Amino acid sequence: MQLEKVHVTNFRSVDDSQEFTIDPVTCLVGKNEAGKSAILLALAALNPHPTTPAVFDKERDYPRRLLTQYEERHGNKEALAISTKWRLQARDMAKIEATIGKGVIKNDLVSIERRYGIEIEVNAQLNFAAGLANLYDRFALDESERAVLAQVTNTSELISTLAKLSSPTARHQELKAHMAANGTITSQVGSLIKSMLPKFMYFSSYDRMDGAIQLEQTRQLIANGQINTEMNRGARLFSEFLDYAGVSIDEITNVTTYETFNARLQAASNNITDQVLEYWTQNPDLSVAVRVEQARSGDPAPLNSGTIAWARINNHLHRVDTPFSERSAGFVWFFSFLVKFAQVKDEETPVVLLLDEPGLTLHGKAQADLLRFFKDKLAPHHQIIYSTHSPFMVPADELASVRIVEDQVEMKGVRRMPLGTKVRSDVLTRDPDTLFPLQGALGYEITQSLFVGKHTMLLEGPGDILYIQALSDALKRRGRTGLDTRWTLCPAGGIDKIRPFVAMFSGNALHIAVLSDQAKGDNRKVDDLKRAEILKAGHFYTMADFMGRPEADIEDIFEPELFAAILNGTYGFDDTRKLTAASLKKAGNGTDRLVKQAEAAFAVMSTDAPLFDHFTPAAWLIRNPKVLDLKTGPVPKTLDRAQTIFDTYNELL
Repeated sequence: MQLEKVHVTNFRSVDDSQEFTIDPVTCLVGKNEAGKSAILLALAALNPHPTTPAVFDKERDYPRRLLTQYEERHGNKEALAISTKWRLQARDMAKIEATIGKGVIKNDLVSIERRYGIEIEVNAQLNFAAGLANLYDRFALDESERAVLAQVTNTSELISTLAKLSSPTARHQELKAHMAANGTITSQVGSLIKSMLPKFMYFSSYDRMDGAIQLEQTRQLIANGQINTEMNRGARLFSEFLDYAGVSIDEITNVTTYETFNARLQAASNNITDQVLEYWTQNPDLSVAVRVEQARSGDPAPLNSGTIAWARINNHLHRVDTPFSERSAGFVWFFSFLVKFAQVKDEETPVVLLLDEPGLTLHGKAQADLLRFFKDKLAPHHQIIYSTHSPFMVPADELASVRIVEDQVEMKGVRRMPLGTKVRSDVLTRDPDTLFPLQGALGYEITQSLFVGKHTMLLEGPGDILYIQALSDALKRRGRTGLDTRWTLCPAGGIDKIRPFVAMFSGNALHIAVLSDQAKGDNRKVDDLKRAEILKAGHFYTMADFMGRPEADIEDIFEPELFAAILNGTYGFDDTRKLTAASLKKAGNGTDRLVKQAEAAFAVMSTDAPLFDHFTPAAWLIRNPKVLDLKTGPVPKTLDRAQTIFDTYNELL
């Protein structure tokens, strides 16, 4: 069964949530005290999982300001707390048809609700004519036997009619006995649907596993049914941890040989370590160890008597092990969460997982790991509904799964009157506090994708991009290889900006390469970047590498004669100001860098001469590509040099 819609009413801060849809993974976003927990707790009480019991309690859960008006508002009926709509899956329909017969369910959408003090109520659209026909066929009633039941329109009437027959046949008697044992079709369908209805398991940020338990005491709590109480939830999680690891408390205490005992504990430790490290990327040097020892009298009660099971965390980098309870709050929560929900991952009957503010103590990247765990491990088996106000827990790439939760008020004169918690799918809320997590998530997503692609080539500025595009296009027009189109060209803003740029976008695991200018003062910066692990080895080049000299810029790809021609075309120089390779070299006073030669040449021109900038010649070239189509002169040498550069970067793909 798939949960599709939820409508919470008369529960704590929720007078009427409005009906809202549910996805395989649904995110409830809202500020503190908006009512997110109330929505989850109402769902938890619909059909609670045994490990997280919940009930609708009138005095505790009914909106307090309206409690004295309960009878007036609801009359002889109990107040409706939650109404849900479910979609029956093919296997569910098949089970119903196998038990009751084909055609009894009109469609696969059913409504399930719960009131205060009342069990689950199931409402399905039934075809009573088909149900009666199935029953008559099943018990092989002949025409005369059916004739006496001709006025019957549903199974309630069938039961009463059979009871009134003065001379029922043997088959009538069999049908009567069957109906007495199984009830009406409505009750049978209701019972079947209830048996297939997923349980709701609630988990909050406060559910954390104890670091150690006294085994004899814990066994007694389990035997007495007290393990699921609020006070014992840490011990319950430790017990579930052992079960999940494949070694139950009973198995530990019943093993009689050391080798068997040790093997089981090692297996448990290895099993849980593999599971944790798959989704805990914050520290790969951790492992989990389970130890069972006799209590020491100096330890605090109840760990000072009997047999104690300890959870220890080994840090292989620092060569130290510490008690589980002394690890970071984020790790303790994440570990407890994995233990809680990994055990239900493969249950035959799906579970709806209700997570109240999951991962609040986790680093932003660890919260991303948590979302990945939801998607990879849990969502294929179970629906997930979780609340958050953390930007890192908002799925920016799946905003359709986000529901906004707000505690709304209306003004009556000068008084603020509560409307209660509302849930809506329109994420464009007007409340800035509610919108903040969405803004944060979208902002982070944009910074991870703006102007960049999977394969990003960083250049110094926008002019460099235009030069590269013009040269690549010229090569392709000649049937040669240009820069691979998988490269996205992106301006970094200079060599000093490369390190922070790569660090900012590293969250997307992008493939980044760099082509930078290099001046004499940049040597140390270049060496530092080449040694830094922030870029892959062999993914950082400067123009000096390709020119075989200490200094070079992107403009040095061009032969001096060709660059002079580009400058003349850009600025419309006539013969009186026309630049040549010789005049550029003379103005440069010994430098081989064409851009520095050009700056020097423009500096000595008359005051009415245009100002030189790096971008304008590149923009002119992209608009006048035929300059690069000449077959002789400096163009072929320029394109050969560009070909070498492009081949180098294409090989990185």
